[in-house]
Parts: sequence; C-alpha cells; structure tokens
Amino acid sequence: MKVLVTGASSLIGTGVARVLADRGDAVVCFQRRFVDALAGVDGVEQQLGDIRDNEAVNTAAAGCDAIIHLAARVGIVGSEEDFVSVNVGGTRNVLTAAKHHHIGRVVHVSSPSVAHGGAAIIGAGADEPTTGRSRAWYAESKALAEIEALAASSPTMGVVAVRPHLVWGPGDTQLVGRIVERSRQGRLALVGGGRALVDATYIDNAVDALIAAVDSTAPGAKCAGRAYVIANGEPRPVRDLVAGICAAAGVPFEPRDVPLRTACAVGSILERVWPRLPQRVRNDDDEPPLTRFVAEQLGTAHWFDPAPAALDLGWTPAVSVDDGLARLADSY
Repeated sequence: MKVLVTGASSLIGTGVARVLADRGDAVVCFQRRFVDALAGVDGVEQQLGDIRDNEAVNTAAAGCDAIIHLAARVGIVGSEEDFVSVNVGGTRNVLTAAKHHHIGRVVHVSSPSVAHGGAAIIGAGADEPTTGRSRAWYAESKALAEIEALAASSPTMGVVAVRPHLVWGPGDTQLVGRIVERSRQGRLALVGGGRALVDATYIDNAVDALIAAVDSTAPGAKCAGRAYVIANGEPRPVRDLVAGICAAAGVPFEPRDVPLRTACAVGSILERVWPRLPQRVRNDDDEPPLTRFVAEQLGTAHWFDPAPAALDLGWTPAVSVDDGLARLADSY
C-alpha cells in the first residue's frame, strides 16, 4: 500500500512509518517539521505542512491507499480554539482528503481520555466518548474528532478509531521524560499514593496495533466504524510503573503522596494561574505539573479490556511491561 501518516514526528508516528517502510509499503509522512530519524529511510517521503491546511493535507493524500492520522495538539495548556482547530479541524481535513481521493482505509488515532469522566474505569472496552467538558480541551477535542471520524465510515471508506493508552518506552519525552525529570528535581508526586490500578502501552505494541488496524480496516470490515482501546493488558498500581521507570533511568524514586481531593483542588488552581506565573517559578515548564483532569486520571483506576482489538484487529501486545522496562533501562 501507499500510506499517509500524519503526525510522523511523534514517537508513535516515526515508529509506524519505519515499520510500514520495512515491510515494503510506500509511506508519505506529513508533519510540521523534518524528522531526522526518517531521513534516508527507503520508501519514506516527508511532506511538511500544517494539519489545519486543507490544501496541504489534500496534496499529501494524493495517490494513497490508506491514512493513519496521528497529528494532534496534545498537552493541557491552550485555549479551546487551539485544540479544536487542530484536533477537530485537522481530522475533518483528513476525512475530506480521503473522500476526495477515494481512500478506502482510515485509522484515526484517538485517546482513552475521550471516555474518561472522572470515575474509575475497570476492565472497560471503548465506551462512548464524553463531551461537554470545560477546560479539559485535549480530551474534549479528541472526543469530538473521534465522533466525526467514525461517523464518516461508509461502504466505500472504512474508518476505525484506535485509542492507545499511556504509551511509553525509549525516546518518550511525555510520560517517561517527565517522570525522570521531576525525579531528578525532587518534584515527583503520586496522587493518592499511586495506588490506583492503570494499564499502559509499550511503544512497540502501540505501533503494531496501528499497523494491524490499517491492515484490517477495509470498507465493510467488522472493525469499520468502531473504536478500540489499546493497552498491554497488565494493570498495575501507578506507583509500581513509576518506580520501574525511575529504576530503569537510574534516578531516585522518592515521591510525595498527594491525596486525590487535594490534588484535584490544587490542579484546578494551577491550570488557571500557571500561564501568568513568572518563568523562574514555573521552572520554564509550559504546562503545570497538575490539573484537575490529570489528577482524576492519576488518582482513579483506569484499565481496559484489550480482547476486542485482539478479535477484530488480530493484534496482541508482544512486549510485556517488565520486558519494556528492561529495554528502557538498556536505552539509558
């Protein structure tokens, strides 16, 4: 196939592009900046542009058989318009381009946060997205984007939504990078003592899941029009996972315990005042260390049933959490 991968500068996007190229697919990567790790990779072409630019997306999609749409605004800082313009508007551009070029397979990369309303999630599948949240603009915009993406699935264009949960591994600057840096600075804290059970996804497993999804998502396929949560299927306390990451990186594991109620209150305050604080107070961090939404996610159980993805996409995680931690330690 010839596959368009949007957001290929991300850890997952770069991995997906490499695997597709290694197996013989032609790959068009569309992102805002050149990816050095993909330079010179046979079968990979890079086109630079903004996912909000309909014409640029349409040009990148020309001649493609499938699209894996990863491009998104992530994080917790920004206005509603910042997130909606990229996550919803960008998805609309991808769907428009897919229809224009008669592309039959679209994999929309979503997030489990689209269905997280603050309560514990225990062994759930891909529940319906929750909308109407204020301030949690990432989750809100991703929920709106997923709804539009799945609604576009048709007999001539199969669309599937894949929600990778807490992706981590070597090279990860989000989960792993922030845990390690805060440990080094003596700022590591665990909401509720880190006792909540969570599941996570090792990077190689997330990449494999997206490849399985694009292979399965032909028009009329069982998975078309459906969403799937991707995770290792090994729920464990947040404390254990964070301790394992710290050990792999060789940094101290000396977290402070913050009660959930306190964390939610502090998070609500920080998300409002953080942008106005001087840089010396923020330690040059663009994002606050905590928001109410993040506190709820870290302080409540959220783990999922990976069986639907195994049945419909033919995907199972190949790398366990412990093996992933060993690989992370090797990388350090």
